[in-house]
Amino acid sequence: MTVESSAARKPRRSAAGKAGTTGTKRTTRSTAKKSTDPELVQLLTPEGKRIANAEYDGYVDGITPEDLRGLYRDMVLTRRFDAEATALQRQGELGLWASLLGQEAAQIGSGRALRDDDYVFPTYREHGVAWCRGVDPTNLLGMFRGVNNGGWDPNSNNFHLYTIVIGSQTLHATGYAMGVTKDGADSAVIAYFGDGASSQGDVAEAFTFSAVYNAPVVFFCQNNQWAISEPTEKQSRVPLYQRAQGFGFPGVRVDGNDVLACLAVTKWALERARAGEGPTLVEAYTYRMGAHTTSDDPTRYRHDDERAAWEAKDPILRLRRFLEASNHADEGFFAELEAESEALGKRVREAVRAMPDPDHFAIFENVYADGHALVDEERAQFAAYQASFADEGGH
Repeated sequence: MTVESSAARKPRRSAAGKAGTTGTKRTTRSTAKKSTDPELVQLLTPEGKRIANAEYDGYVDGITPEDLRGLYRDMVLTRRFDAEATALQRQGELGLWASLLGQEAAQIGSGRALRDDDYVFPTYREHGVAWCRGVDPTNLLGMFRGVNNGGWDPNSNNFHLYTIVIGSQTLHATGYAMGVTKDGADSAVIAYFGDGASSQGDVAEAFTFSAVYNAPVVFFCQNNQWAISEPTEKQSRVPLYQRAQGFGFPGVRVDGNDVLACLAVTKWALERARAGEGPTLVEAYTYRMGAHTTSDDPTRYRHDDERAAWEAKDPILRLRRFLEASNHADEGFFAELEAESEALGKRVREAVRAMPDPDHFAIFENVYADGHALVDEERAQFAAYQASFADEGGH
């Protein structure tokens, strides 16, 4: 899996392709790029074949057929929950939803690498990691319905509330990790963020602090190729994992659609952290199969053939092929999981519809402590707008 996201798109003109630049220079630049394309840590090919990796095999050597079925179940149920949440938003039950479709292996693999005493700082898309931490899926939806700021106690599962501000959770994770060191604990901290967030100043500051203070933190970047509508090549001139070199700690790029590789690499990085060897940057090279959020239209900026190329590397299909080829799962297992998946979708649907409607006027209450004429005017305008939907009978 070495195909860059641009390979399936209509080629874009680079600086080397502008008028006045010779064809020789364009060829030289293209050749140089190919020669520096990094290799991925991969244990399962897109066809579901197990390949050896001397550096990371030891982290998954003890995995059993039951463990593999568990990883597959995690990914299937996470995808089912995600699909139900997307449908609920389209039906007007949620205000917004950020889908993880296509990123299940990165999240489940890294999530299952964690110990109970490790602490997680997510963004707003880590539904699979939340699943691994034992957070009920229905608790993730209150914020997206507008009825709470997060429906779980972070300290119950060592899973922080979702962070909407892009990149700020990396600083929170670094500070927490520095505290872990001062407490003398041997647990680790992991911070999730995307390729777009890697351009934020908060992330660079977190890298600096974690390196200088040798903090036990793993920075897990899910490079899904698009920061909303901006491709990765507009974010960085080098592969994202190589940015760690400038801060003095290791970085590694893993096949983000390979759940075994994500499990192994994250275990390695967490063990480094617990052993006092400091931070690690893991770049999970994956793909966002859907929209950035339900308010986004990806057809405006990317081509269908790009998605089709990544569908062939689907993380769930990949593990299913391996399970079937290894005789680790039969049709009975897949049928039972399908029934469980449908039951989960029904439970999520019923739970959301049982939630209260959000208070439409709460947004105006906490802007100013003593009130404000402009806010009062906006509240009145909004009240009139809401009243316009009532029929003549006042219903």
